[in-house]
Order: sequence, then C-alpha cells, then structure tokens
Amino acid sequence: MMIAQFRNAVLAAASCFCLAGGAIAQHKTISQRVDSLMRLMTLKEKIGQLNQYSGKNVTGPVTDRNVNMLSDIKSGLVGSLLNVKGAKDTREIQAVALQSRLKIPLLFGLDVIHGYSTVFPIPLAESMSWDMDAIRLAAEVAAEETAAAGVHWTFAPMVDITRDPRWGRIMEGAGEDTYLGERIAKARVLGFQGERPGGINSVMACAKHFAAYGAVSAGRDYNDVEMSDHQLWETYLPPFKAAVDAGVATFMSSFNTINGIPAAAHDFLQRKVLKGDWGYNGFIVSDWGGIDQMIHWGYVADKYDAALKAMRSGCDMDMVSRSYLENLEKLVKEKQVAIQLVDDAVKRILYKKFELGLFEDPYRFCNVEREEKAMSNPRHTAAALHVAERSIVLLKNEKQLLPLQKGRQKIALIGALANAKRDLQGNWIPNNDTSKVVSIYEGLGKYLGRDANLVYVKGVDVKGADTSGIGEAVAVAAASDVVVMAIGETWDMSGESKSRAELSVPGQQEELFRRVYATGKPVIVIMLAGRPLVFNEIADKAHAIVYAWWPGNEGGNAIANVLFGKYNPSAKLTVTFPRSVGQVPLTYNGYKTGHPLSSSPNMLYKSGYIDMANTPRYAFGHGLSYTSFAYSELQLSKVSMQQRDSVILSVVVTNSGRYTGEEIVQLYISDPVASIVQPMKKLKGFRKLLLKPGESATVSFSISAHELSFYDKDLRWIAEPGRFKLMVGSASDDIRAQADLTLL
Repeated sequence: MMIAQFRNAVLAAASCFCLAGGAIAQHKTISQRVDSLMRLMTLKEKIGQLNQYSGKNVTGPVTDRNVNMLSDIKSGLVGSLLNVKGAKDTREIQAVALQSRLKIPLLFGLDVIHGYSTVFPIPLAESMSWDMDAIRLAAEVAAEETAAAGVHWTFAPMVDITRDPRWGRIMEGAGEDTYLGERIAKARVLGFQGERPGGINSVMACAKHFAAYGAVSAGRDYNDVEMSDHQLWETYLPPFKAAVDAGVATFMSSFNTINGIPAAAHDFLQRKVLKGDWGYNGFIVSDWGGIDQMIHWGYVADKYDAALKAMRSGCDMDMVSRSYLENLEKLVKEKQVAIQLVDDAVKRILYKKFELGLFEDPYRFCNVEREEKAMSNPRHTAAALHVAERSIVLLKNEKQLLPLQKGRQKIALIGALANAKRDLQGNWIPNNDTSKVVSIYEGLGKYLGRDANLVYVKGVDVKGADTSGIGEAVAVAAASDVVVMAIGETWDMSGESKSRAELSVPGQQEELFRRVYATGKPVIVIMLAGRPLVFNEIADKAHAIVYAWWPGNEGGNAIANVLFGKYNPSAKLTVTFPRSVGQVPLTYNGYKTGHPLSSSPNMLYKSGYIDMANTPRYAFGHGLSYTSFAYSELQLSKVSMQQRDSVILSVVVTNSGRYTGEEIVQLYISDPVASIVQPMKKLKGFRKLLLKPGESATVSFSISAHELSFYDKDLRWIAEPGRFKLMVGSASDDIRAQADLTLL
C-alpha cells in the first residue's frame, strides 16, 4: 500500500512522538500506564480503539468503500488494521496514526494460518504429526516472518474441534479430538507468542472461533450450532481453555449462532465463561463483520442494536462493520451502554499495545533490512521440510511396495497436481509466491538426480469433464515399472466458504485412476487435499496410498523423501475418514447406544446402516510406517486407586521391523458405567518415540482422577468411582494391550 501523501510526515511524526503528552513514566506498570492514558482520552477516541478496518479486501465481503480510512486513522478513530503487511507499508500507516492527538499506535493484524513467506503444511496436516515440537516450530517461523513484515497479530490458531469434513475450514484446525486439540492449541500459542507477547520475533495469537464453529449444522459455513451444554463443555470448550492457560493474547468470536444466539453477542460465553470464570484478561475481536451480521440472523434490527448487544456481551473490537464507531457514542450518552463496559474494552486493547512495546517504539516491527533477512532464512526452509515430512500419512502399503528403491526403475508420474505449485500451498496464505514451492515432479527429479527415469503426464485436469488426456497417461503407465499418481483438490476447494455436500474426488481423476490401474502396473496414489475425501475405489485398489494433504512450499521434497524412505512416515490421522458422506459427522469416540453394533453381519435392530460397512474407511489414529512395532508387558503400578492417587501404566514397545522409525503410542480410556452415557473410548495420552530395528523402550503414562473425569449432568467435573478400561495401541481401532483399573 502506497501512501505518498503521508511519506513526508513519517520522520516528523517519529521525531515528535511522545507518550500521551509525557504523562506516562517508564517505571510504571502497564496497567498504571493504561489508566494514565485513559484519563486523557475522549469518548470518541476510546471508541476509535475498538474499531478495526481492513487495508485491503482479501478475507471477507466488500465493506463501505466510501470510508476515508486515512482520515479516520489521523483522527484517532481506528485502533487496528488488518490486511496491511510489509515493513515499509506498515511504517507509513503507523506514521499516520502518530499524527492523531494522542499518538496511539495501531495494531496490524493478518491471517497467518500456516506460514507467512515460508508456507508450511495446513494446520490439519501438521496435527497429523502428533509432534508438539514440530507444530510449535512452524508457528515460531511464521511469527518471525510475520513480525519482520511489521505485523503484530495473527488470527490463529483455530482451535475448533471439527468432526464434519464437509466444513471447508476443517483444514485450519487440529481435527476431531478434544485432548489432542488442547495440546496443539498450547503448542501453537507458544509458537506464535513465545512464553509471553512482546518479543521482537513473535506476534500476538488469537484463539478462534469462540465457540463451537466446528459443529455448524450440515457442515455449512456461517450456519447455526445447536448443542447441549454438556457437549459444549465436554468437547468444544477445552481447547479454548488450554489457549487461555497458554497465555493467548486475543480471542475471536465465531460466525455461528449457539442455541439461537450469535456468538458475538453471547454474554454467557464471552462475559460469564471467558472473562469471568476463566479470568481472561486479553481482548475479543469479532470475526469479519460479525457484529452487523446479526441483522441478517434476525437477532437485531440494525447496527445500533447490534452494537448494543455486542458491547454488553463482551465483544471488545469490531472487525470492519463500523457498528461501534457509528453507534457506541450515542448508546453511552443514552445510557444504554455503561461507560465502564467501553472503558474495560479499551483498556484490554491498550494493554496489548503497551505489552508489545509500541508506545516505546511504534516502528519496532518495521525494519526493512530485518524483513529481507527473515524472508530468505534457509533455516525456515529446512523447518518447512521437517514439518512436511512429519505431516504425511501412509494410509496403505500393499506388499511393502514402499519405500521405492533409487535406481533404474522407470517411474510414470501422472496427474495435474503432480506438477502443481500453488495447490501444494493450500488455502489461507498471505504471500502467494510459487517460486519458493517445490512441486512433486521437481522433488522426485531432484531426489533421483542422475538416476531419474521419470516421465510426467497430466492425464486430466483436477476439475472438469475432459478425458482426452487419459490415453496418453495410460500409454506412459503401461511403459513404466511403477506409477505415482497425484490426485485430490485444488487449493481453493477447502477453506472458508468452501463447504462441500459431496466429498468425492473432483473431476475425472477417479476415471484416470481406473484406466491407469487397469494396466496392471503397481500404482502409488498421493492424495492432496484440505480435508478427508471419500475415495473408496482408490482405497480398495491402489497398491499404496500416501495422504500428503496440502504440504506447503517443501511439499515436493517431503513427498520424495517419504516415497524413497529417506524419511520413514510417522504421521497418524487426527480425523476419521468416512466411507460415505452419509456417515458424517463421524468420530472414533462416538457415544454408546442401547442397540450397539457387533461383529455379526445381522443389522436387525442395530444402530447402524444396512447398505454399507459401519466402520470408517480409516480410523482416528491410523497411520502406517515402513517398519512394524510390537507391544508387550503392559503393567499397572496398582490395579485400584483413591481419588487423590495416580497410577502408572507402562508398556514395552519394540521395533520389530527392518527400518528405524517412529511410533505414536496412544492411550485410550473407557468408562463402562457412568451417570452420563460416555463415549466408547477417549484419547487421554500419547507418546512419540524413535526406535531402531530391534530396539525396545518402555512407555509410561500417569493416570490420575483427572484422566477419568467428565462433566456430569450438573456440569461438574468429576471422576465417579468404578471400573475403567485402559487401552494402549497404535490407533483407535488397533488396540494392542489393555487392563482394568478401579477408582475407589
């Protein structure tokens, strides 16, 4: 963004910058400094801090184009901007803010979801690693680059629990499990922010979308959510609480209604739970236009009423709707909104600006030289490869076709996505620079080097009905020793506003697979997508299946390393893959039923479908390795315990195969009898360990009453006495050892 009319004011504004007339001394606490500044502010200036504009329209519908944004900034009527990036541009805009009466600096926000310049795998793919260090590393690199670009705040992580792959935003989260979601929420918050906000290489994180957006009806974006309080507390709120405990700087309210109330006006969630029970001291921003969208819900008549409901309910900052800017002063003067509510919101926002050090140096994140170094840091590229390798799931490997052997094998590489670059980056990236992307074709060619005997042919486009290229693809496949096919979605088929009623592979890609498979050559399928797809024929027939998701800039290199065994795949699914869209929402920990399924094929009076198998295509926790692991010697330190005790469960895991590899050992707990019907099993622990062939390790889990607890009918977190089943395995449907524990 160029602002030539203010370029000459930059140096002048910097030289005369003072902290609200010099009234705020450095030795005071941040709260004292906020209070001192608040005493100098008019009501309009306070409301200005609650107003956020978009510098460019890239993440939402078009707003009022008649707004004179620069004039409003100079008048102190804007507290934050989103969608402005780059050290040069943010510096110029900040200089405008410093021409306001109190010279309060702006907060710059941006949707940095899985990387800024260095694009990492989509968050859902990263969750497949079950590797908190790798996930935190990805957020740290993204934060370093984002901060170097003059941006203070990312609208991530998304911590919504998601069990419906029809919802396109499943790609932004950590999957279906609450326990794993808590762990990943913490890792991402700490990755973006460090141990506390304010570091020069960190940015403020934002836990979104508060709350239960992942449960929207029919998997449709911006839709309603109807659920019990028990389900809300048991499944959907814990990752948000984990983000609070990790020190997350901000929250974002969700687009959905929750039992009929729009989230931006949900007093119970925002004021009672978040700011009250949880003692949260950060601030809440609405999602794009989330305040005035209450008009479309039919919850309010106009922006005046929308601002009233949102402010009373605890939403601190209005993203782009101008509802506060246009109505809040009148609401206060008419005594519809208490000034104390406005002051509380303003204080929360100013506190973060002080915490970031913007009052000491409003340009501390605006250094072009530092920006250039951060964007070309080779460590970041290495990190992207590291995370991508750990995010790729091996779903099938018939007769140990993989890993491929580097040699004179003739390989046919087929599929439009095999030579794609933009599609490997996936949705939600702020910098679309495909020059940094390694395609699958490039990655395989680089890995094979002089030994490359690789022939690429597109076959068919990802979308569309044209099948004219299939004949050429079949001919190339027939002349090869092995076929690698890249199949899946383009980058714009999953993400916000990308809900799908069908989850099948788009276009004529399955027909291409069918014809290539008919050649009789071994076929390895690389699936590239932002969500679980339904691909039953491919799942049944392909000799090997690698689910690479959207793996980011280093995707081609990571896929090559996995295919040839330079990296032994270790990822496991964090979402259940259905056989049909008719099964969704589908999760490993569904609730028990009075007519349970059994191994019998007789479905009469059973809770299941009569027209297909009732098992998932791939279960939560599933993921293969090139080696194998044996479990033995499960032991409990004691078979019963008191409420204040803990028990140690240990199991010996042995690499019984030929390759060094990583296993994710998973602990599940089942409560056979409880006052509230329980899920069939719940993940309560996991360990990821690296073992050489023949090497063994003892994996231990500490189990206290907390792991055995649930919310009862009165929403009390309790552990009821009784017998519990403890299960350890390689996946939710691959339990290797189990034991009983009695809570006294």
